[in-house]
Amino acid sequence: MVPSNISMSGIFYSKAMSKFSLAVVQLRVSKIKADNLGRAQKLVKEAAGQGAKVVVLPECFNSPYGTGFFAEYAEKIPGESTRVLSEAARDCGVYLVGGSIPEKDGEKLYNTCSVFGPDGKLLVKHRKIHLFDIDVPGKIRFQESETLSPGNRLSMFETPFCKVGVGICYDIRFAELAHIYAKKGCQLLVYPGAFNMTTGPAHWELLQRGRAVDNQVYVATASPARDESASYVAWGHSSVVNPWGEVIVKAGPEESVVYADIDLQYLADVRQQIPITTQRRNDLYSVNSVQEG
Repeated sequence: MVPSNISMSGIFYSKAMSKFSLAVVQLRVSKIKADNLGRAQKLVKEAAGQGAKVVVLPECFNSPYGTGFFAEYAEKIPGESTRVLSEAARDCGVYLVGGSIPEKDGEKLYNTCSVFGPDGKLLVKHRKIHLFDIDVPGKIRFQESETLSPGNRLSMFETPFCKVGVGICYDIRFAELAHIYAKKGCQLLVYPGAFNMTTGPAHWELLQRGRAVDNQVYVATASPARDESASYVAWGHSSVVNPWGEVIVKAGPEESVVYADIDLQYLADVRQQIPITTQRRNDLYSVNSVQEG
């Protein structure tokens, strides 16, 4: 029997470190980059003031989402947007998952999430691995690969609370990625994402709950707020799901900040009660990463 203050991976949790507050910022994104950056800063500060230790921004938080916008709004990293993120993380003393921005690197563009620590230093840069190329006849066609290149690395970072795995939007559909993150010790998975009015109501919550239950981890998603006048209308409903698969907080469609306690003792209890980590038949099947993150 695993003691209640030790996870299935053998990590000891003190009461002080076993629970922390996570904030998810559902930002209203406009075509004016400076306004987006200013509002993001303001809401990160608001979240920190409410006690959040980790703050997550949405996908494409500094620009409208669309293949016609990526090149126009793209920046090098470091650049204007990441400097704002670094300053916000440092000034507020939080771990800041900087949603994503269109990143320019040489002749290529990426959909990139930069994560900053409380000292303002860059911890990890995740380039969206799986590009959003879909065609649902009569509803939506979108091809990120027309302008973007895919990333090729897993992205994780450490906090005093737990290890965190990072994906962007379409990455959440790939259960293998989440499983590898969990296998590498991540207990929180964050996905800045902009599902739309077709895939959002059908799959947004389902995928979050699936990834959480499959791996007995917390899953947090950050969407842009819904703007019915935009060329790409985001579903919204940023959420946090616990290791039991329960949605513990969910935003509406409008701009807002939602909060959840990430309780690592609860995670350890779930893993003890239903010990799938130790019950896997590794003699029959296995999911492994080809390239280390």
